[in-house]
Amino acid sequence: MTSSRPYLIRAMYEWIVDNEMTPHILVDAEVEGVIVPHEYVENGKIVLNVGPIAVQGLTLGNGEVTFSARFSGKPVRMQIPVSSVLAVYARENGKGMMFGEDGDEPPPESGPDSETPARPHLKVVK
Repeated sequence: MTSSRPYLIRAMYEWIVDNEMTPHILVDAEVEGVIVPHEYVENGKIVLNVGPIAVQGLTLGNGEVTFSARFSGKPVRMQIPVSSVLAVYARENGKGMMFGEDGDEPPPESGPDSETPARPHLKVVK
């Protein structure tokens, strides 16, 4: 299956904008392919305002998020692989969604050699 992350990013972005709030994304700037102004990166991460007023040419694609923004008055073209987006949230109230740093990998297989049971064990409680 394809990753659900780009679909969730688009949905959260639209929900935040529809509620007249300011969408921000938290990006792992150390992921290969991330193009952001590194002078604003702290602890390997950067928070970017991706609101309609703050950016131009925003594309929330399946593989990457791209847009232009101004930093210290200079236009900068951003290129952010979807896998590097760690969260999408509203600046005003912090509501949104966080993503794991490990991506959308399925859980490990369960079976006789694993510690987790192969099937759930459910009981009817009356």
